[in-house]
Amino acid sequence: MDDPGEKTPLLQSHKSVTADDALHVTVTDVDENQVGVEHVDGRVHSSNGGIPTIRIERYYSVIEKTYPVALSWRNVNVSVKIPAKKSFCGGESIPAREKHILTDVSGVVQPGTLVAIMGASGAGKSTLLNILTNRNIKNYIYTGDIRINGWHIGQCIKGISAYVQQDDLFIGTLTVREQLQFRALLRMDKRLDRSARLSRVEAVITEMGLIGCANNRIGDAGGGKKGISGGERKRLSFASEALTNPPIFFCDEPTSGLDTFMAQSIVSTLQKMASKGRVILCTIHQPSSELFSMFDQILLMAEGRTAFMGTQQAAMEFFQKLDYPCPTNYNPADHYILTLAIVPGREEECRENTLAICNKFKETEECVKITRQTQELTETARHSNSDPLLNDLLAGDSRYDSSWLVQFRYLFWRSWITTFRDVILFRVRILQTLTLAIVLGLVYLQTTVDQKGIMSINGAIFLLITNTSFSNMFAVVNSFPLELAIFLREYGTGLYRVDSYYLTKTLSEVPLFVVISIIFTTLTYWMVGLYNSWDAYLIAVGILLLVANVAISLAYLISTICGSVTLSLAIAPPLLIPIMLFGGIFVNNGNVPVYFVWLEYLSWFKFANEVLMVNQWRNFDHIPCPNITLPLNMTTPPSSASPCLFRTGTDVLEYTSFSEDNIYLDIGLLVALQVGFRILSIIALYVRARRSKE
Repeated sequence: MDDPGEKTPLLQSHKSVTADDALHVTVTDVDENQVGVEHVDGRVHSSNGGIPTIRIERYYSVIEKTYPVALSWRNVNVSVKIPAKKSFCGGESIPAREKHILTDVSGVVQPGTLVAIMGASGAGKSTLLNILTNRNIKNYIYTGDIRINGWHIGQCIKGISAYVQQDDLFIGTLTVREQLQFRALLRMDKRLDRSARLSRVEAVITEMGLIGCANNRIGDAGGGKKGISGGERKRLSFASEALTNPPIFFCDEPTSGLDTFMAQSIVSTLQKMASKGRVILCTIHQPSSELFSMFDQILLMAEGRTAFMGTQQAAMEFFQKLDYPCPTNYNPADHYILTLAIVPGREEECRENTLAICNKFKETEECVKITRQTQELTETARHSNSDPLLNDLLAGDSRYDSSWLVQFRYLFWRSWITTFRDVILFRVRILQTLTLAIVLGLVYLQTTVDQKGIMSINGAIFLLITNTSFSNMFAVVNSFPLELAIFLREYGTGLYRVDSYYLTKTLSEVPLFVVISIIFTTLTYWMVGLYNSWDAYLIAVGILLLVANVAISLAYLISTICGSVTLSLAIAPPLLIPIMLFGGIFVNNGNVPVYFVWLEYLSWFKFANEVLMVNQWRNFDHIPCPNITLPLNMTTPPSSASPCLFRTGTDVLEYTSFSEDNIYLDIGLLVALQVGFRILSIIALYVRARRSKE
């Protein structure tokens, strides 16, 4: 491998490199994943005959090749605080205590090594992985020394490592190629232009064996939307992280839920990645014997301690000496896990045996070798001035690899695809809108404006507001939390900002909600027979669009606070009922109790209802009143005769306590509610995102 020190000046260069400048990029050797060039007479030629400079060749070697790094950790101790529990019904109180999870765990992994971290449940495998990656450590109290090439870099390890978690979270409507392109355009080196990044995507697709499904939609892992297989999803997880070519990979249960063939395919992919000089650590649960043999080293853990770390042959000899030989034709992985497990009913005996095994390992040559290699790495780092790979990280570069505008551009592209590519859902929403509009229009079809028709028209107006609010609100409450887990993971890796995600998510959904609201309003307005005027119709459309956006804004607030579809659906209806009660149809605005007056200012139903009622009735100077025929012997109408309550539209507005003077105030309050709810929702999303990163 080339000396990394030779490429240090290139890392300091800020010149943008294009695919044209850096050759026509093809993959000539899938195993080595090198840039496609020809070496003719000692010169480097591109496929079109041009002769690029050696500077460009070296720059691409920086991107394509992997720097050798060694990962070491020494005396890692982790504990968590368990709060006190108060007694009830005369029981004993349990005081607060500190539970130890890891105790004096040490290890070292050299470049090009694939390591399996194994142990029974509760052995501390995932905790060690979290500590090494410096992720998900909010509740941990930990000490220890973790170094890269002998250098202590702390949280900067995130900049040179990838963490492939057990759950594969993707936007199901994207294709495999689109998912990788999205990641590449936001995550890769800023000095590479678009064409170079897309070329890297094609190289990774080939390297990870995703060519056959590159243009297939990812789909949902639960099977709701058919997509790629489980093994392909797992390889896509690795591919998403491999775009930046990190020298360290941490994998949490990469074979979980896969059959034997798929599991071997995944580990085979990891072998190829490790063969290029990467350090790869995997927690793995009950591998088959063939799968187990594919790992270069194993790290056995028990009760938060290191029971063994080294090659598989050394592990066999170690347990043989301790009188725990692996039976013939028996899976060594199962043997080690069963030997180190804590069997119910024999807890004390098993813990004593496990502790003895861990103590015995400290006396072995493998443990001495770990200590010696760790010290050598530290001494090498102490005598060198810097490390070419760690220079930029230790300088404290920004965690955002792309500008805000770039994030906005590609997030909007992804959100737009997510919104409109799901044709079935799109058609269902349109069909639902048409059905409700036609049913409502038929119920109130061409209602006559008379003493009896006034109540029906007022009810139809309120139903317009109600349906617009409910349909738009619950559409967002159902959809927004589904992407929350994906957002939190991508935000945790520094892919984009909270504000860029929120704005693109909300803006991409605007056209669909606008179209649905216009269709619904147009059909119902003319079928019901509201005031026959284009000006009045356009005002009604504008107000109902405002209503839709206010309802959507509240839905964003509820979903960002709750974080799940179930909880959001449980919270939304109780919040809507009091807001709807003060809309002017169930309770007259003049009879609202003093202690509930403040709720009027949160009721967009009231503001919209007042504007639409004024829009409907202010132009009616005369409302027909039926003539009452009196008998010859009567001079006054009987008390049972229907009086004319409303002779003009103004009478209707006065009866409902609505005023034309409040129109601009109502519109302003609708806008204020929309803005207020959205500001609160983005704050809630930001708080949730920050907490998830701790």
